[in-house]
Amino acid sequence: MLSLISCNESQHKKDNNRENKVNTFKHPNVALTVKGVQEIRKQLGKAPLFDETLAKTKEEVDKAIIKGINVPIPKDMAGGYTHTQHKKNYVMMHKAGMLFQILNDDTYAIYIKDMLMKYAELYPNLQRHPQERSYARGKIFWQCLNDANWLVYTSQAYDCIYGWLSKEDRDFLEKNLFKPFADFLSVETPQFFNRIHNHSTWGCVAVGMIGLVMDDEVLVNRALYGIENDGIATDAKDNDGGFIKNKEGKSGFLANLDSPFSPDGYYTEGPYYQRYAMYPFLIFAQALQNKKPELDIFKYKDGVLIKSVDAIINLSDEDGEFFPLNDGQKGMSYHTESLVSAVDIAYFYGDQDRKLLSIAKAQNKVQLDEAGMAVATAIYNDQELPFEKKSIELRDGAKGDKGGVGILRTSINDQKLTLVMKYSAHGLSHGHFDKLSFSFYENGEEVIQDYGLVRYVNVEQKNGGGYLKENKTWAKQTIAHNTIAINEESQYKGKYKESSKHHSDKYFFNVSNPKFQIVSAKENNAYKGTKMHRTMALVSDEDLAKPFIIDVYRVNSDQKHKYDLPYYYFGQYISSTIDFKKFTSLSPLGDSNGYQHLWKEAQGKSKEQFSQFTWLHHKTFYSLSSANTSNDTFILGSIGANDPSFNLRNDPVIIQRKENTSTVLYVNILESHGIYNPVTEAALNSYSEIKNIEVLLDTEEYTSVEIHFKNGTKKVFIVSNQNASDIANHKLNINNTDYQWSGPYYFNN
Repeated sequence: MLSLISCNESQHKKDNNRENKVNTFKHPNVALTVKGVQEIRKQLGKAPLFDETLAKTKEEVDKAIIKGINVPIPKDMAGGYTHTQHKKNYVMMHKAGMLFQILNDDTYAIYIKDMLMKYAELYPNLQRHPQERSYARGKIFWQCLNDANWLVYTSQAYDCIYGWLSKEDRDFLEKNLFKPFADFLSVETPQFFNRIHNHSTWGCVAVGMIGLVMDDEVLVNRALYGIENDGIATDAKDNDGGFIKNKEGKSGFLANLDSPFSPDGYYTEGPYYQRYAMYPFLIFAQALQNKKPELDIFKYKDGVLIKSVDAIINLSDEDGEFFPLNDGQKGMSYHTESLVSAVDIAYFYGDQDRKLLSIAKAQNKVQLDEAGMAVATAIYNDQELPFEKKSIELRDGAKGDKGGVGILRTSINDQKLTLVMKYSAHGLSHGHFDKLSFSFYENGEEVIQDYGLVRYVNVEQKNGGGYLKENKTWAKQTIAHNTIAINEESQYKGKYKESSKHHSDKYFFNVSNPKFQIVSAKENNAYKGTKMHRTMALVSDEDLAKPFIIDVYRVNSDQKHKYDLPYYYFGQYISSTIDFKKFTSLSPLGDSNGYQHLWKEAQGKSKEQFSQFTWLHHKTFYSLSSANTSNDTFILGSIGANDPSFNLRNDPVIIQRKENTSTVLYVNILESHGIYNPVTEAALNSYSEIKNIEVLLDTEEYTSVEIHFKNGTKKVFIVSNQNASDIANHKLNINNTDYQWSGPYYFNN
């Protein structure tokens, strides 16, 4: 439950005692500038992508003007009528402001003024929203977050018509709408404003943007540095169970740049929420650069904002869709409006990285400002270079010392394979209990999936468009991910407070050899008395048609446990060496921690100490080959048990279970092979290329496996479990064969 003491009045007094500085900047001067508008008008007709975006925007706004202005009394949750209408209103005002400045047509200024006057009449009489779902209820919307969205966009519209309005109109709007709105989002709702979170980023930017437009230094400083003595209880939580109070007491826009972003530009909440926060981060930075260039905001923290754009593009698949790490909706991509702005701004205010132009070209639209015109002009002049997504490690943590995400990529014969391994910090309240999890893609299609979030954003029928309860009971739980769950419990017992104290650690990451790329990480706190170590390699072999993945997962505990390692695959079961017995009736796999949502469909054991499981997905065959013991159990299941409202997707899973042991070793090979043509009805290379996997050695110091291929070749892979030094020399005799190498691993590729 949210616990707040009343916000003291000292902040109001402090604000009132500050000097309100008024500068001599002409309007517009935040996202658009007077000089920028002049340059844009000169270039109209010379940059087709800008002209096309302008024409589409004009058509959209003209239709809205004809339809008329509607400012309803707030009532609905996300996806409902009033929510959707108010969202349309701020989007249309924002676009109309750009059109007014670029086309110099009063029609658009009149539209904005009339709309703002209706809001100024409505706002003073509004109480907090009637829907009581949020920890920080808004007035126009059910949560302050959406109110902040409204003010970020609307402040830009106000800036565009500021000089066109009379002083009387401006005074009326600022007294009855903008200043009360800014105070409501900040000093009246500190639990929303004064934290490190994407919510407060929007809140800070909303207050800061309108402060810049009104030349109100009090609001701008409040946005940059937060509120002192906010009165928030140390144990206050939001709706996602995340703590509101930052343990260092940090708040404000600059703190939201310092803490969530790593030096590589990775945003700890994950790419879905990084995408959402990119617009306020970049648009406010643009405004600060225009009005407060002395801050040099784009060089803050070694240029982390520009780096963040490169990072989030790298966190997408071949189709530009973001990897659904933590809470993430599948299908969200860099084609979203927030990334259009981010790419344009990063190009214009960064080093004019020509690779960003290829992303902008794919987005097929630009921002209607000077940055957008610069991008459109450069594209017209054929300046773009391809943005080649390469293997990369993105560190997590403000100092880059809290684990990270390793992305391994390879391309063979137009087949593009991507492995994503997650060994980061929890990720604030949107994080999942999935240390050392992974996902796998081929040509932009998920093969081994991360479930993402359980939410139908802006679908009113599904909990008003908000998070569904299964997001906590399923999506956040460890068994929902491709990592080990112990004793049918989630990591850190599913406690956010404990998980947020720790992070996994990179053991090593090496992509110097494109034929053998490898990432290794450890997790020592997720389960008491248990150390977990996972190493994954993406291997290209000239004797094989496609690369394959080696997955070595070693766990050492001080007690005996039951261990489950799931692989959430997409596709249709084809065959297996495992003797599966299919159940005639379904029952849940367990009763809590996500297990209650898994149907147990079949169970079996391998006849030998090697097993294979093959499935078909998007006309491609895949096999999971495993080194196992005779006691290992394999479970086939599907998601959807205890789901009365059908909120979950019924996706399949294979689970490898080991019981009654303290030390376990999982060795798996994930392989893409062959194709099936439904027209010719021909199956090519439908069988795995792997003949056997043999564990040669497994000690505290080393783990070694030998992979036997059907073509007669053998490959030996060795991991040094205790020494990750790149320069350490190793000498090992296994079965009368000597192995010598330098570095933390050996592979005879």
